[in-house]
Amino acid sequence: MRNTNICKNGVHPMGVGTQTVYRFDNGYGASVVQTPYTYGGDRGLYELAVIKFNGEDFCLCYSTPITDDVIGHLSENEVDNLLTNIESLEPAK
Repeated sequence: MRNTNICKNGVHPMGVGTQTVYRFDNGYGASVVQTPYTYGGDRGLYELAVIKFNGEDFCLCYSTPITDDVIGHLSENEVDNLLTNIESLEPAK
């Protein structure tokens, strides 16, 4: 997966698995997680959620053309493609 635009990388907040948070200039980003409890995580796949930033804080965003939910069972290439799509969104309001 890409290693640019990362604003957080490490252990998932639940204490197991990993989480990487990406932030883009358009105000959107993504939380990419892999834990035994995420969609596909038990098979080494990733789950992605689109996020919207408000200053340093962020929240999950369910109202983009990318998805209205989290997207699971993703390979690294699929994550990279989704990150490119999120980075290309019109600026967040």
